[in-house]
Amino acid sequence: MRIVIAGGHGQIARRLERLLAAAGHEVAGIIRKPEQTDALREAGAEPVLLDMESASLEMVAAVLQGADAAVFAAGAGPGSGAARKETVDRDAAILFADAAERAGVRRHVVVSSMGADPAHEGDEVFDAYLRAKGAADAYVRAKDALDWTILRPGALTDDAGTGLVRLEATTGRGPVPRDDVAAVLAELLETPATAGLTLELVSGRTPIPVAVRAVTGN
Repeated sequence: MRIVIAGGHGQIARRLERLLAAAGHEVAGIIRKPEQTDALREAGAEPVLLDMESASLEMVAAVLQGADAAVFAAGAGPGSGAARKETVDRDAAILFADAAERAGVRRHVVVSSMGADPAHEGDEVFDAYLRAKGAADAYVRAKDALDWTILRPGALTDDAGTGLVRLEATTGRGPVPRDDVAAVLAELLETPATAGLTLELVSGRTPIPVAVRAVTGN
């Protein structure tokens, strides 16, 4: 498959790129800084320079043309204010979904956040982040043209992945290594029967391939 990842330099995205490239997929990662290109090439991905905050629908759709799947893994990141939660975590995610539809890329996987809710209350930056993610998720879920899956990990850690997770519609809060998030994303991309599902993810006791099959009812 050819898979295009928005937010290609992110910590989860680079882990995912390595996994997908090792499995023989063709991977492209959208980045906004030229100095990030070497890191993507080292991960086995083709770097694509494009600022999702200023790009047009046509520009993003052109990048997605010919892809088999799209993954939105972009985020404003720690230290950014509430305004960038809206322009990246909400608006860029919406733009990416619209561009996937324009380019005819049905398979669409979103890295969201546990607790994402457009009606989330609070005045802190993290509250704005959860509202932005929730609004983007709601927009994607309304798109009949996309075979979407939304993944909502718990608290992210840099611990080594165990390959053992809990993946359900509702898991309750808990930590999960970024390694395992990337491995679950790779498995979701290989499992089209997960389309239409919003899933929470934390560390657990179930091997990742078994956990993904379980949510499909197989």
